[in-house]
Amino acid sequence: MGINVSRTADLSSNEWLQRFVGRQHIAHDDEVYWNQLLNYNIVLPETSQDQLNLDSRLESLCQSFIGHNLKTGNFGSLVTVFLEKTSELLSLSDQESNLHVWQTFNALFIIRSLVKYINETGSEFQLLQHFEAMPSAELATVETASIAIEATTNEQAAAAAAPLAPIIVDGAKFETFIDALVNLIVVIPVKEFTYHLHLEAVNMLITLLSVHLFAPQPSMDKSLVFRTVFKCQHANVLMSALLHFVSRLNEVPHTMFGSSSAGSFVFGIAESLLSIFSFRKSQDLLKPTNQAVGASSSLEICQQFRSHYPLANQSLLLILILTNHCTSQENPYRTSLFGCADSKDSPRSQQQQAPVSFQIDFSAVYETLSRIVTIDQATLLLYLLLHRNERFYRFVMQQQDLEHLVIPILQTLYNAPDSNSHHIYMSLIVLLILSEDEGFNKNVHTIMLKNISWYTERTISEISLGGILILIVIRTIQYNMLKMRDKYLHTNCLAALANMSGHFRALHPYVAQRLVSLFETLARKHTRLDAQLKEPALTINSHSASTEQDGNVSATTIDGGSGANVFVNMSGSTPEDMLQDLSVLEEVLRMVLEILNSCLTNQLVYCPNLVYTLLYKRSVFESFRSHHAFQDVIQNIDMVVGFFSSRLQRVQEQRGELGVNEVLEVISKGASQWSSDRLRKFPDLKFKYVEEDAPEEFFIPYVWTLVCKYGCVHFSSESIKSVTTDIAC
Repeated sequence: MGINVSRTADLSSNEWLQRFVGRQHIAHDDEVYWNQLLNYNIVLPETSQDQLNLDSRLESLCQSFIGHNLKTGNFGSLVTVFLEKTSELLSLSDQESNLHVWQTFNALFIIRSLVKYINETGSEFQLLQHFEAMPSAELATVETASIAIEATTNEQAAAAAAPLAPIIVDGAKFETFIDALVNLIVVIPVKEFTYHLHLEAVNMLITLLSVHLFAPQPSMDKSLVFRTVFKCQHANVLMSALLHFVSRLNEVPHTMFGSSSAGSFVFGIAESLLSIFSFRKSQDLLKPTNQAVGASSSLEICQQFRSHYPLANQSLLLILILTNHCTSQENPYRTSLFGCADSKDSPRSQQQQAPVSFQIDFSAVYETLSRIVTIDQATLLLYLLLHRNERFYRFVMQQQDLEHLVIPILQTLYNAPDSNSHHIYMSLIVLLILSEDEGFNKNVHTIMLKNISWYTERTISEISLGGILILIVIRTIQYNMLKMRDKYLHTNCLAALANMSGHFRALHPYVAQRLVSLFETLARKHTRLDAQLKEPALTINSHSASTEQDGNVSATTIDGGSGANVFVNMSGSTPEDMLQDLSVLEEVLRMVLEILNSCLTNQLVYCPNLVYTLLYKRSVFESFRSHHAFQDVIQNIDMVVGFFSSRLQRVQEQRGELGVNEVLEVISKGASQWSSDRLRKFPDLKFKYVEEDAPEEFFIPYVWTLVCKYGCVHFSSESIKSVTTDIAC
């Protein structure tokens, strides 16, 4: 650019930064000074170590800033310079604005660095003080002070004892600053030379909202930062811009502020959000495919997404922050995300539904989420859209390539040891929500997959998407029994299987085996536990542990349905605990039986392999035929087994011993003559996911853990007070 620049290494000795944090006031209209200060290049920190190195170089400067700024007001001058430059960007052409974008970015980076330092070492009250501070000479005539946010007693005492006039903290300048950030994000189009400016604006909002992390007892109702951000009048356009950044998945440019073609720089909000980017779209990230990647791919995609697509990554995290806070009150960002519509929908169809907050290409959102859904934050966004945006849910249900979305989710569950429990749980919730749709449950059995190389339990040359889904959910139940012992996980697994059971078709022989083996495994547990309870030393007086079920399925919440842990370690339990475990285990066993019964009742003619397996494993059910908790549903299974057993016996008497194919032929012919009217009717199995009344307790710590683990902004872990969730990337 033909000018001298500063480097990261010599920040601490930079004379312009020294003046900025010193005792002398610098007016916002001192163009010579600001041009000198803002002419520097910096490599953005990409890792925690990078951030730590930068923080160490800035430590002395930041301390000097804290000591002098309330008298000099230089931070306010810098904010004013940023506001002026942001405003000027709207009237500049591409070539004129190149240097301007660079300086605006540098100003914003300094502001963010100082805000981050204040958040980590001070309080929100102090942060707002620095925003509003003016030079002491100008404050001398101020007679009263208005404190618009709650300060602690110590802070008020310190302010009273300070040798300067009181600082007006009414949030006016801060609100103007927030508006400028939003305008920068939504009005200025993203191009190669503006990419990092947009990224810095998104990072700035995340950094401001990180006051939540550093408050001992965060209260969003009392936070001026949160009140200001959440009363923003432009929630729709901001949410639209952020979701566009995510869906477009553009790679970070090789140069931060490269040259661009001549022409008008500003296109306006509508056109800028729909404009085609001038730089290339990367093809490196996982493409939709029937073949998902290996066990370590989730971590690889996590790192690749953060390093190659930082604007998409940070925008996704900001969406999660904005939509998961303040859920118990009016949240315009949450309303906006849940009210967006497909830009390809006809205006008439949109008018017949709920009001539209903004339009976006659902195909692009769907494609991007399919590529990155193995990442925690992408799964969480998918959950929000499916659970709360009815238009997006219907759009997904109409897709013919559902395997592109479902297979990566199944991979997350398959690689459970490499995933955190929250990600496993949210992936299951997504499957449960998908299984609520009958069309989905039918379609997954028509989509055939070949050579699923990542599934290593057994070589399967061809299987339906529904078949592999059943296998993975059963495997997750078994993993939960052995490793996690999560008292809610099995509820959601069984709920998804139950929703799908009435539509099981063309089940692969191995899938049929695993379904019956699931009951067999649980039955063994039941037998062992029942025997333990009958031992003389454990005999207790109690009512029967059995539970009656009417076939209706209760709603599952974020904390699951059953309140007991069926998969606990039995050793050392008291008789009362073991009796409770037996009761819940019987509920689970009955659910598995009802899943088998639902398939036989609705799809017997299409599931000969399941009938074959039931015939082969008929002895598994013998000990439960007289148990009053299972009698009614086992009668149906016995009736099916008895019908086909007698047919096989007659054929064997005529032909002799039958091979597998001959047995299946007999079953198929018998199924054509079978009438399900013979079976006892049970209510349809229908689970519906229902979020609990206070979701913030789960989601807010989860979201901020994702921000800290996966984000491009690295906070001081020693100063964080409010995040309790422990998730490893």
